[in-house]
Amino acid sequence: MTTSLTLTELREKMRLLADEKQAVILSRFFKTGPGEYGEGDIFLGIKVPFTRSLAREGQDLSFVDLETLLESPLHEERLLALLILVHQFQKGEEDRQREIFLFYLNHTDRINNWDLVDLSAPHILGAYLYEHDKRIPRRLVRSKDLWERRLAVLATLYFIRRGVFMETLRIAEMLLGDPGDLIHKAVGWMLREVGKRDPETAEGFLRSHYQKMPRTMLRYAIERFPEEKRLGYLKRPGG
Repeated sequence: MTTSLTLTELREKMRLLADEKQAVILSRFFKTGPGEYGEGDIFLGIKVPFTRSLAREGQDLSFVDLETLLESPLHEERLLALLILVHQFQKGEEDRQREIFLFYLNHTDRINNWDLVDLSAPHILGAYLYEHDKRIPRRLVRSKDLWERRLAVLATLYFIRRGVFMETLRIAEMLLGDPGDLIHKAVGWMLREVGKRDPETAEGFLRSHYQKMPRTMLRYAIERFPEEKRLGYLKRPGG
């Protein structure tokens, strides 16, 4: 039986995997400059597959240690904490899953870049709510924080993969006027995922709302449509 690594051991391994050149690339990719959405985020330069491997090695970390990682200024340490939480959630019994769900909700301020959201929200927030409520907390959908709104959108990917679409459509309608480009992309992506499984439902939503949808949201939603149909939506009045 493999023994889980300690927090100190995990951090030592991360320092060995750090790559300065990759860190520069990631800092640019995740927009960490002044005024950008990831302003101030710091990267070690570790690729996601390596972080996933470390998460398996540190799968038994306590909430205290996971909180320490989440509070880190280093992007990959926060990602490591979230991937460990995903692993623990998937292996946990119902009581443990509830503890992880609440811990996750209490630390949304540290889930503050799009990959951190996308790699965790469906598997924790979405998975828990699917079994217990099937409604994303309104405080996330209406939050002033960009990342909390994206959490709300991405959580519904878990629902979509199980053939439940109405919560995605409800949130998409609520966010039609959202100012964030990363929200437009996320909503459009989820609508596209609905369309893969139920084209009629997705198109019903689009027919009702496409004239009000931000251009990026619409483009993402119709990306896989046949060209003639896609161009028809893009030629909407004012488009």
